[in-house]
Amino acid sequence: EMDGEWEPAMIDNPEYKGEWKPKKIDNPEYKGKWVHPEIANPEYVQDDSIGSYDDFGVLGLDLWQVKAGTIVDNFLITDSVESAEKFGEETWGQTKNPEKKMKESQDDEERKSKEEEDKKRKDEEPVKEEEDDDDDEPEDDDAEDADAAGKDEL
Repeated sequence: EMDGEWEPAMIDNPEYKGEWKPKKIDNPEYKGKWVHPEIANPEYVQDDSIGSYDDFGVLGLDLWQVKAGTIVDNFLITDSVESAEKFGEETWGQTKNPEKKMKESQDDEERKSKEEEDKKRKDEEPVKEEEDDDDDEPEDDDAEDADAAGKDEL
């Protein structure tokens, strides 16, 4: 009991041959990894009208963002690259630089206010230390320990 709980002695098993693993037997009928056959569909016809619509009634978005500050507007659904580039220059091209400047000015304001708050905190910290620092009175930790010993813990 003084040395801890009793544990049986570890004796090596002379018949132990290592970790058991199931035997693997080669399959004589194995032909390799299965690949599905590609069969031509004689009824298939290319249809270019699929995906071409005269009118869209709704547009659904499923967005998940980790980074804030994204602005979403001006949706265009088209199959023409030229018209998309033209529309992009007319809309997004006009607003991207002013929006970027606005974002930079907001970031600068936030950075300045944060720096001011940090500076105020640093200025206040030494004052608190001076108020709490009582070098005149000796610390009596033993008295505090004696008071705490008389109280029961839950």
